[in-house]
Amino acid sequence: MRHFQDEWIQEWCENNGWTELFRERYNFYWAFPPGAVMPEPIPQKALRVIKTEKGMCSEEKMWFTIGTVATLLAAILAYFLVSPMPVVLAFAFDAILVAQLEVEEI
Repeated sequence: MRHFQDEWIQEWCENNGWTELFRERYNFYWAFPPGAVMPEPIPQKALRVIKTEKGMCSEEKMWFTIGTVATLLAAILAYFLVSPMPVVLAFAFDAILVAQLEVEEI
């Protein structure tokens, strides 16, 4: 799951003099620091600051909404079916979702 929008990282790079930003894979960004001849990963400290300032990206918001809707539907379905299974399945889905929403550290 993507935790950053490319525009956020590009803005940070422009403000700090880093050039030629590219994304190696999800959440792993590399660029050339000022005066360098080899690209380096964007510092994790900078990524944490960006995440704190900007909040959730559009993909995270979409999954959060899906999880909320699934939980509400499961609660309603559990009431009408008189069965706890829809809530159990929604809990399992939400547990996986919350784990995916967590920003991993290197």
